[in-house]
Amino acid sequence: MAAIRYAPALAAIALGGTVALAPASAVSAAVPTHSSHAVSAAVGADVDDFSYASWDARYEVGLDAEGRSHMHVTETLTARFPDADQNRGIVRGLPTSYRNAWVDPQILSVTDEQGANVPYETDEDDGVLYVLTGDDEYVRGLTTYVIEYEMRDIMLTADNGVDEFYWDLLPLDSTQPIESFQTEIVFDRTLTDRLTGNARCYTGLSGSTDECPILSGADASSFRVEQDSLAPGEGVTVAIGFEPGTVTQPTARQPDPVTDVVPAVVGVGALGLSVGSWFAVSSFRRSRRRATGIVVAQYDVPDSLPPLLAAAIIPGAKDAIPAEIVHLAVRGTLRIEEGADAEEPRLRRLPGSRIPDQLDVEALDALFAEADSEGVADLPSSSETFAARMTALTQRGTAEAAARGLTTKARSQGAVILQWIAIALVLAGFGIGLFGIIAGRVTAIPAFVAVSFGIVLVLISSFYAFSKHTVLTPEGARELEYLQGVREFIRVAEADRLRMLQSYSGAERRQDGGADVIVVYERLLPYAMLFGMEDEWGAVLENAYASAQRGAGWIGDPTSPFLRSQLAAFAVTSQAAATYSAPSASTSSSAGGSFGGGFSGGGGGGGFSGGR
Repeated sequence: MAAIRYAPALAAIALGGTVALAPASAVSAAVPTHSSHAVSAAVGADVDDFSYASWDARYEVGLDAEGRSHMHVTETLTARFPDADQNRGIVRGLPTSYRNAWVDPQILSVTDEQGANVPYETDEDDGVLYVLTGDDEYVRGLTTYVIEYEMRDIMLTADNGVDEFYWDLLPLDSTQPIESFQTEIVFDRTLTDRLTGNARCYTGLSGSTDECPILSGADASSFRVEQDSLAPGEGVTVAIGFEPGTVTQPTARQPDPVTDVVPAVVGVGALGLSVGSWFAVSSFRRSRRRATGIVVAQYDVPDSLPPLLAAAIIPGAKDAIPAEIVHLAVRGTLRIEEGADAEEPRLRRLPGSRIPDQLDVEALDALFAEADSEGVADLPSSSETFAARMTALTQRGTAEAAARGLTTKARSQGAVILQWIAIALVLAGFGIGLFGIIAGRVTAIPAFVAVSFGIVLVLISSFYAFSKHTVLTPEGARELEYLQGVREFIRVAEADRLRMLQSYSGAERRQDGGADVIVVYERLLPYAMLFGMEDEWGAVLENAYASAQRGAGWIGDPTSPFLRSQLAAFAVTSQAAATYSAPSASTSSSAGGSFGGGFSGGGGGGGFSGGR
């Protein structure tokens, strides 16, 4: 049988635990495809453009051996179809749940007024069981359908403690007017003996509190409601009261925190553990950055730690490319000059200088891959090819850090343990919620949905928690502590720096006063850039140049005192070029309607009615 989906058009909403349906004019009913016939793909919304000459129903309500309510219903619906090929039948929708419990509707038969079988098929979607009558043949004029079905657990306990049969006898928000409506409600002997004498009938649009007559039968076991000329969208709802404890409620209407609350709580707890696993990864990575735990100020950096390599082991290091270019410049292998465009400086390669590290050699080759015959290369503000070379260069620094034993890949055991616990919890919550759904607890659905989302999020988190992460080796941690010593030297006051340089080891290596101080300061500038301290260190260099009455020969005009402004402009340009890339494509009780607190549409039942 073809699947028929009405729910998106019906837009079911909850009204006091009752399903109310949006105007049927919004429905464009699809025509089912039969296995032996080919029919049109769809029928327009005019299939709902008909009326009911009469809508008669008989409700027989009783209790089973467990004391739970059940109901046998016979609806006799006489449709007045237009005299044209518009309709093949009607569609009657019945709710599958009522106030947190399944009512388990069972269709017993569909016949005409003579008792002859009428072809039909059923489909269930979004809490409604649809009965689609007819086949491929069109029907015209007065056509009668007798639909016989059963339901259970259709009575519940009101807020004031009494039990009630609180039921919507007509589909709400239907577009079909009804010329004549009548219904008879008959209770078995057990229920009749427990009647309180309070019975109400409400009519009108959904939410209306207008009352209608409800007549009691001679033997007090039956009630009758009659209404004429019901406009489209008008409903009829009855509320009949019984003594407290008359009906045994299904477990789905009784509070059960195990199925209704625990899955959601477990899901939240599992998410918390997943978040904890992320913190465990972060803590693990930080712990691998510690070697001796002692940071000693350092005023030079060995040739074996060029900026490309240092950036791979410094947490949160700034873009390594500008730092590497400045590193090569202060080492005398290139010079940064103004280009034809002030926003695009150029680099000039200087011959004869010693290149300290193989990464520096690769950096020079990448920077001057498109140099002219004089060894001058522009530093473009936007270039896809240049950006690709710089990205590859940064990746080479990361790969070289691993190759030289400074970094490795490892898992956080703490994160793995926390994540496995989170997975076990969320799966247990899912199982509890699923058990509640299978047991017929509608109240378990929200918690089940919540824990289902939790499963998705926990599984996504598992990819991070179970992955190997780049961490420092013991040798890498020692090198990081050394670089932190460089940062400390950059951070301290000038007097402290000079005192360090005049120490025994400093004096041995730096004996020429100011000129050698400038050399030290220049060589630390690339690492200041990695630490995000280039502005502060640029000011220190300016003061050193002014004291020595010399300029920065490795950038711009060697006599210019405005080092920081030139350096800032260069760093922005080189960083932009390095990162450039081309564009890519309710509760379980009622309001006590039998005492006058109800309204039209406030009960169970109702369902849907439309054309086919």
